[in-house]
Amino acid sequence: MSEVVKGVISRTKNAPTELVDIVIPDPGSHDVVVKVQTCGVCHTDLAYASGGINDEYPFLLGHEAAGVVESVGDSVSHVEVGDFVVLNWRAVCGECRACKRGRPWYCFDTHNASVPMTLEDGTELTPALGIGAFAEKTLVHEGQCTKVDSSADPAVVCLLGCGVMAGLGAAMNTGGVARGDSVAVIGCGGVGDAAIAGARLAGATTIIAVDRDAGKLDWATDLGATHTIDGSTTEDVAEAVRALTDGNGADVVIDAVGRPETYETAFYARDLAGVVVLVGVPTPDMRIELPLLDFFSQGGALKSSWYGDCLPERDFPMLVDLHLQGRLPLEKFVTERIGIDGINGAFESMEAGRVLRSVVEL
Repeated sequence: MSEVVKGVISRTKNAPTELVDIVIPDPGSHDVVVKVQTCGVCHTDLAYASGGINDEYPFLLGHEAAGVVESVGDSVSHVEVGDFVVLNWRAVCGECRACKRGRPWYCFDTHNASVPMTLEDGTELTPALGIGAFAEKTLVHEGQCTKVDSSADPAVVCLLGCGVMAGLGAAMNTGGVARGDSVAVIGCGGVGDAAIAGARLAGATTIIAVDRDAGKLDWATDLGATHTIDGSTTEDVAEAVRALTDGNGADVVIDAVGRPETYETAFYARDLAGVVVLVGVPTPDMRIELPLLDFFSQGGALKSSWYGDCLPERDFPMLVDLHLQGRLPLEKFVTERIGIDGINGAFESMEAGRVLRSVVEL
């Protein structure tokens, strides 16, 4: 039977979010109803609210979530009622050309719930990244649920659902950071600092944090950066990176900002055969112009990282276990815990750079 719960929606572009009644329908055959315990406040939620994703309003916001499976469709085999799960927005299909070629992190046909959540008047909601977890309960496809150790703090491990996984994966999966490598990370918000934590976990010995905000550089140092560069006072950041790496440049440079100027810096801050990873999301209007000869002579690899090239079933349980062992300090990403009525204030704090993550506890 469908049920009514509280959820946070964005009704129109740039308007404040609203806490309203939403309807959770009966799950389809492969769908799951999850009782949400926690959900991180991510820049992507703000992008939805401000019209930066599409105009399919109203949106049910929230996607970095953890909770407990409450009910399942009649064909669900992936999880069971009572499982503690972290939600993900790339439930791979297993059938598309990427999946069949052994590259499921590029899946072209990821799954979402088969029936929509709605307002009480029947208006269909567009869930953020197919999840919509600023709500007491949400409806997702079973493949969007990854079971993890239930002893973990939901407010901490929910962040694997998006930003922290994007950064960890940019270093560990896409960038392939190895023991002894040098790594530079440009932009030290939540994603960039997660890349720093991932580089440290992978065994990098030189980890350079680059940002224009001294407070963010302090966060980066706490999460594993061995050196910092203040971009607001450094004339040539690429040269500064080279100076910290024996004049060579870093083995892996991660651009967690996603602007032409930061990407160009990343390009020239890498070693001769180094790797550049773009994980910051650019806007459609952005362009970059570089001499083609520099592409030819520099070598190495230029990569983009989608969701940290993760496989939730492989990565989430492993990372939660590493956290519980004390080897991955995910708790340091949680700046504040708020109620479901605090989303608008959390957006303001995020834009002002006062938090790594605000986490909604339900």
